[in-house]
Amino acid sequence: MAEFIRIYEENPNAKEIKKVIKVLKDGGLIIYPTDTVYGLGCDINNIKALERVAQIKGVKLDKANFSFICYDLSNLSDYVKQIDTTTFKILKRALPGPYTFILPGAKTLPHPFKKKKTVGIRVPKNNIALEIVKQLGRPIISTSIRDEDEIIEYTTDPELILEKWDNLVDLVIDGGYGDNLASTVIDLSEEVPVIVREGKGSLEIF
Repeated sequence: MAEFIRIYEENPNAKEIKKVIKVLKDGGLIIYPTDTVYGLGCDINNIKALERVAQIKGVKLDKANFSFICYDLSNLSDYVKQIDTTTFKILKRALPGPYTFILPGAKTLPHPFKKKKTVGIRVPKNNIALEIVKQLGRPIISTSIRDEDEIIEYTTDPELILEKWDNLVDLVIDGGYGDNLASTVIDLSEEVPVIVREGKGSLEIF
């Protein structure tokens, strides 16, 4: 059964964040709030945890399109090839915020992602998510949790999320009601930006 903890976004409790970090470092899976929908995440460096997430999503790990949740853009070069000034300015304007940017992958990507030509980078405007990656000291990989409901694509109630995911993950964070609109996905891996999915993030950043 998953542990269920309440963390307040305005002022995330350091003790509770430590619990989350321990779960991640031990190879556990967490469900956590972002500035859009709730996400399923794990430590980017833990192969077994990554494989568990891929299995839940029904994909092979090397084929999975997970986002990298980062604290800021300071360690971008660990995961992304050198980008031009125009691209960097777009990132600076939009982040933190409800966007996922697809960027060319670096040769220094963690082992399971070595063959990936592109990676999705996300810096959510949510203090809980940011504090987790800050304290962990590296990104978590993440994927949105979807609902089978034909009308509502994403569950926003943490208690309902716990009910559904109780036996699949190790910890569920109640960070309040989530949004039911996912991030806007923009591909910046080529010369011209491509809108892959219009979501919560405004397209006026261009």
